[in-house]
Amino acid sequence: MKFLRHGAAGAEKPGLLHKDGSIRDLSQHLQDLSGPALHPDALARLAALDADALPVVDAATRLGPPVAGTGKFICIGLNYADHAAESGMDVPPEPVIFMKATSAICGPNDPIVIPRTSTKTDWEVELAVIIGKPVKYVSEADAMSHVAGFAVTNDVSERAFQTERAGQWTKGKSCDNFGQIGPWLVTPDEIADPQDLGMWLTVNGERMQNGSTRTMVYQVPFIIHYLSQFMTLHPGDVISTGTPPGVGMGMKPPRYLRAGDVVELGIDGLGQQRQQVVADA
Repeated sequence: MKFLRHGAAGAEKPGLLHKDGSIRDLSQHLQDLSGPALHPDALARLAALDADALPVVDAATRLGPPVAGTGKFICIGLNYADHAAESGMDVPPEPVIFMKATSAICGPNDPIVIPRTSTKTDWEVELAVIIGKPVKYVSEADAMSHVAGFAVTNDVSERAFQTERAGQWTKGKSCDNFGQIGPWLVTPDEIADPQDLGMWLTVNGERMQNGSTRTMVYQVPFIIHYLSQFMTLHPGDVISTGTPPGVGMGMKPPRYLRAGDVVELGIDGLGQQRQQVVADA
């Protein structure tokens, strides 16, 4: 099943994508796609509803991030060997973990906002994993039972903030509208193998990234297991699992986003995003 949230920013309602392509409203059945509603059993009950009987939502309605109440937005850095190489860095001996501020989260088609002093705003298509039930010290074998679903995310990054301004990566990753998620939360039963998904990104129609989750260094079950050794993962937490090669920083010469650009990206089975690039006011 493909779950989503629709409506104005800050006032989204839960919904789902009907098999006929229409958006159906779920707000009569739950308050939001957050907390206990993300438990795999709870999502299965929603999937069993008669979708034909649910109210139809205007197709032009804005889509928000497909999960609410995210407490942690965790990212895995340098998780594709070929991306590490284009970044001039070694494949890490353990997953590189950094946090992205939850205030960066926005809808899949909301604009990328270039910060006032930015000179190196970059793109990164990534597979996001959304946690559905609490995880602590989980085994790799049991890790996937804690997953609510998967989504596309654009881990937008300001490279000068990230690598040239001292300190940790967080400040280059957490600007407003640097975390587009969606369009949908896709439940695991619809994804035969999360480690065999094609992924792509274009800027102004030019293909920049063209990869596959097959080339992840650390795969999804291990990432969940690994993170759970350091922190409890809660329903609604989002894990962004890394990007394949083709980011602007790795080009020769480097290429970065400018106001007026259009970024489009997608992952097999998880849908597509489209973002206008705008300058911050």
